[in-house]
Amino acid sequence: MLTTETNSPVSRARSLPLGTAAVADTSGPRPAGADRAVGKNEIRPFHIHFPEAALVDLRRRLAETRLPENETVTDFSQGVPLKTIQQLLRYWQTDYDWRKVEARLNAVPNFITEIDGLDIHFIHVRSKHENALPLIVTHGWPGSVIEQLKIIGPLTDPTAHGGSASDAFHLVIPSMPGYGFSGKPTTTGWDPAHIARAWVVLMRRLGYDKFVAQGGDWGAIIVDVMATQGHPELLGIHSNMPGVFSADIDKAALGGAPAPSGLSDDEELAYERLAFVYAKGIGYGYQMGLRPQSLYGIADSPVGIAGYFLDHDARSLAMISRAFDGQPEGLTRDDILDNVTLTWLTNTFISGARLYWECLENKVSFFGVKGVSIPVAVSVFPDELYPAPRSWTERAYPNLIHYNKVDKGGHFAAWEQPKLFTEELRAGFRSLRKSA
Repeated sequence: MLTTETNSPVSRARSLPLGTAAVADTSGPRPAGADRAVGKNEIRPFHIHFPEAALVDLRRRLAETRLPENETVTDFSQGVPLKTIQQLLRYWQTDYDWRKVEARLNAVPNFITEIDGLDIHFIHVRSKHENALPLIVTHGWPGSVIEQLKIIGPLTDPTAHGGSASDAFHLVIPSMPGYGFSGKPTTTGWDPAHIARAWVVLMRRLGYDKFVAQGGDWGAIIVDVMATQGHPELLGIHSNMPGVFSADIDKAALGGAPAPSGLSDDEELAYERLAFVYAKGIGYGYQMGLRPQSLYGIADSPVGIAGYFLDHDARSLAMISRAFDGQPEGLTRDDILDNVTLTWLTNTFISGARLYWECLENKVSFFGVKGVSIPVAVSVFPDELYPAPRSWTERAYPNLIHYNKVDKGGHFAAWEQPKLFTEELRAGFRSLRKSA
């Protein structure tokens, strides 16, 4: 059960079945003259706590897991190795402590507000430094706001983390619709464009008339789309998965064609990586994009969710497997299980999957050029799905204000390499601070 706290003395949390969220009841008396419409715009403090019964139920299901036999190969070509899942299962049952991440989440200010009829959860941390730059950061799949917890301190309190006061940000980190603690859409239409518009509403509601935005994975698509919608408040964006592929290159890679002639070494590498992603790397995306509601069996199994999430991309899977083999680099065993456990406890596997359906229905390009003309900062992490070449990045973003290749890190950049990620955001947005 989750509870929201409001200023109303009549607010109370309803008890709901395991895996669902309790929503505060604010239907009681209101001050004389209060406008009901204003009530919908309220920002309500939010506290996270799941009953012990939910954790007992999780451990019971883990103990009853039925695993298949070993894969018939010695690499990752058939998916997540049985050994990795056995190690994950053993650690999840015996040593993992959900209450630790619950405490980390509750240590920062959490809120809920209603936008377009849907409850949106977000973390909002204001910097103590004057002239801090407002920043909204969006996670992706299979993610949550947990991925950004490591960057909150360095971004909002830079003087305590090797930066200067002029590097400070006011930070807003929302849970996407259908993910984590946000509401689950009951109708179609919550595609990247709708989410982008909702984020602008959120920032306005928080009093920010100028801000910047950052995203990776789905977040990268959302900030790209937001940048094309003409919001005067949006000064610029940062992406660690930029949409740089022209329509002809994207189509060729999707069809499995050989790399076009005349490409530079960087362009050919990006093309080959993209072609691999389309051929073997995002089968889950097509499955969720076509038939998300049919994935009941996965949604009903904690280990099923774990296996599905671990197989996001080849380089991330290899890194995660090493972490469970005692060689953590970037992500720890706890990091990985935090996200999986959150998805299980909130029962958001299928509601999160529907974003892929929305994307395919609305013909949203995952990796293609979106037509962004406002200022853009790009950071290229070497183990991302593809390393965006400078040449294609400059064409995709004619107002490119920052481009840098960092030494290490992959798809979950803020989560894996928070120090490098923080440094990139500071550098990427530095030139826009005078406009805020």
